[in-house]
Amino acid sequence: MRNAALVLGIIAGLFGMIVGFFGWGYTEVIDRYGEVGDWATQVENVGLVRSTALMAPLLAIAGGEMARARALWGGVLLLISAAWMYAGFGFNVFTMFPIAFAGLAGVLAVAAGKPDEEKAHF
Repeated sequence: MRNAALVLGIIAGLFGMIVGFFGWGYTEVIDRYGEVGDWATQVENVGLVRSTALMAPLLAIAGGEMARARALWGGVLLLISAAWMYAGFGFNVFTMFPIAFAGLAGVLAVAAGKPDEEKAHF
């Protein structure tokens, strides 16, 4: 389960980076060149979109990497990343896989325990 959390977390972070590049770029283009009627308008909370674009993929990749050595910490980071992506970008066709992968990786990492220890994480 730890290996699955690692792989899913890294994939979620990479897909999240792609979504983040477009999210940050969209807000920057609208800031520089202005809105285009009803077709391209600025988002309500630019700071949330930009912080999500930077931090959520970073947390997913870091959480995925931590899943093997520190499963609980990595799982918490992955779950925070999934929640942050949902809050910042919403759930749509572009974000469904990063959110789902980070959420599943977080659940797998939190549920993972070392087979030779009585306590799963401590």
